[in-house]
Amino acid sequence: MGVLAGDEHHPGTLPVQRMGPGHHAFLCYDDDAPGWDVLAAFVWSGLARGEKVIVLGPPRLTEAQVRSRLQEAPGPLPASGYERAQLELNSMRELILPDRRFTADRQWQRIVEESRAAREQGFTGLRTYIDMGWVADLGADLDLMMDRERRAGHLFTDGFYSEVCAYDRRRFPEPVLESMCRAHPENLLPRLGHLRCRHGDGTLCVIGEADAVTHGRFARALADLLRGPEPPAGFLTVDLSRTGFLGVESATELVLLLDRAPVHRPVRIRCRERHAGLLRRLGADPAALDVAG
Repeated sequence: MGVLAGDEHHPGTLPVQRMGPGHHAFLCYDDDAPGWDVLAAFVWSGLARGEKVIVLGPPRLTEAQVRSRLQEAPGPLPASGYERAQLELNSMRELILPDRRFTADRQWQRIVEESRAAREQGFTGLRTYIDMGWVADLGADLDLMMDRERRAGHLFTDGFYSEVCAYDRRRFPEPVLESMCRAHPENLLPRLGHLRCRHGDGTLCVIGEADAVTHGRFARALADLLRGPEPPAGFLTVDLSRTGFLGVESATELVLLLDRAPVHRPVRIRCRERHAGLLRRLGADPAALDVAG
């Protein structure tokens, strides 16, 4: 899968497991990363949090085909969501009825109505996955769609609603994808098990899964951090706030990093409590951990 320039440097990049209420996320997929594992994880996370989940799948697929793909994806089966009417498969055509022509105002009106209904039914939030194939399916204007994406911020201000906009890169021009990537506050990694490491100003940001498969890349990124320029804050930082799974092998590498760091360039680890617990059990100095949540 080719990498968009905007995707590589997007400040809001995160794994789908870190997507929360109020997020408006961009996802780009193709044959190499078809996105079904990401969608399944998005659905399951919403069900587990007690949210209403609506999936507007690729228009070229029937509802039965979308349901089958979700059942085949890795992870827990979403069947219980159908039974409780917590998970709904839909389409943009159905969503905007009785209108037949897409307008941003009509779509926003329907999302507000669905959000209100989800609140009244006792759900903790509403999350939708929208495959942007609906643009061609409805014969909508690309500029109209892009304008909607840029002006949709009001839907997310109260932290109840969240949305993934999934773009098949084979069906959109590259400049459109670049623009839409920048227009979304959040940008999802294209697959589960993916790892992205970013360096900047004495900080290593670890995004995704630091597991056995990605351990080599993780270890190299830690070594590069130690070899990097003098940190402006006086210490080096490893930021795990957007890390999903942290394996024992990678966690051990982090603990060794704390010991290897020179006295004049100590290392601090920014992380959540579940990662901090693992690091402490492996011998990390609690004073080197900045724990949030």
